[in-house]
Amino acid sequence: MALEDTDVFTRLERFYDSVPRDATVTEDIGGFVLFIREGAGWPYYARPRLGGGTPSAADVTAVRIRQRELGVPEAFEWVHETTPDLLAVARSAGLDVLLAPLMVLDRAALVPDLPIPGAAIRFLDPAQPGFAADIAASRAVSRLGFGAPASATGAGPATAQAGALTIEPAGPVQRDAVPPPAPEVVADQVRRHASGRFISAVVDSPADGILACGSVQRVGGVAEVAGVATLPAARRRGYASQLTASLARRALEEGDDLVFLSAGDDDVARLYSKVGFRRVGTACIASPAVAPL
Repeated sequence: MALEDTDVFTRLERFYDSVPRDATVTEDIGGFVLFIREGAGWPYYARPRLGGGTPSAADVTAVRIRQRELGVPEAFEWVHETTPDLLAVARSAGLDVLLAPLMVLDRAALVPDLPIPGAAIRFLDPAQPGFAADIAASRAVSRLGFGAPASATGAGPATAQAGALTIEPAGPVQRDAVPPPAPEVVADQVRRHASGRFISAVVDSPADGILACGSVQRVGGVAEVAGVATLPAARRRGYASQLTASLARRALEEGDDLVFLSAGDDDVARLYSKVGFRRVGTACIASPAVAPL
């Protein structure tokens, strides 16, 4: 393995360990550190302890028991090249493991900003009065985009009915048609965006509303592009590719020199390779393969 890739993996491990710490408390359980969310927001996961060895199957079981006690998802993440023996351990302990292509941006290969049909990319500003509505619409797009298979093209939009999210036959997500997030969720998003550690952007159509969304989380010169989702009805228009490129470019402009992402599968990885990313390894994302113990 090339020296630069070894340096990349070291920096990625530090990033993965640092990112959750401003919003979580941690518990060391065997060879894992379990990140536990404080307040509203994304429920985190367990990862191998920074600088530690390979966790055991007993460690996996102990973490799962603790996660059930806390009422959080039984979720584990790690980089295969950093902890290669954990894949077999996790599977033997009853976890199903997604092997996601881990990709790093080649700055020289990043595609230029290009116009996109019928819409424009807009970065979200926590100081703007429409920020809460943008967050609500983005979350709806994310749920719809990730909830439909890649071949689906007919889902959407999100609308409010009795305070719940429902799906109508076809169309985009209008900002004023989605219930607002809870105040604590908005406050958390404002804090994260205002700090500069989190950047969000959307593909916004004047006629149709928000069609795609994505974000970047940043720590110590490392930036991860994550959560890029497109409404099924708006796919195959290049929105995800151009949004990913714009998010990566913003991270570079903010001073980050290592920009990466995890692709859902090899087909998605090929899409990102056309934007300017190259595969350097495998991100492992694990959850129970069967009913809880």
